[in-house]
Amino acid sequence: MSYKKVCTLDDLWEGDMTEVELDGRQILLVWPQGEQLRAFQGMCPHQDIPLAEGRFDGRVVMCRAHQWTFDASSGQGINPGNCRLAEYPVRVEGDDVLVEVEGVEPLFAQA
Repeated sequence: MSYKKVCTLDDLWEGDMTEVELDGRQILLVWPQGEQLRAFQGMCPHQDIPLAEGRFDGRVVMCRAHQWTFDASSGQGINPGNCRLAEYPVRVEGDDVLVEVEGVEPLFAQA
């Protein structure tokens, strides 16, 4: 696996989200309150809208376009519940946030 630095912990706080680009992919970094930092596909699986343009309340990510919502702890769709976000492996080394995108493909909804 080839983890690459995408930001530092100074760029993202617990309860926050940000978008980064890595190897031509949009990555949504979210830090759910009381949980570990997560990295998901940055585009909504519904109609390819950047999720960073939506809202994050510390637990749920909401797409701005059609209000699709996702659990920030797992990427599982809440509304609708039959979709999910692809998750990328993430690790923290010191203050550096590293993500691995190899072998993970973004998911798209069937509906």
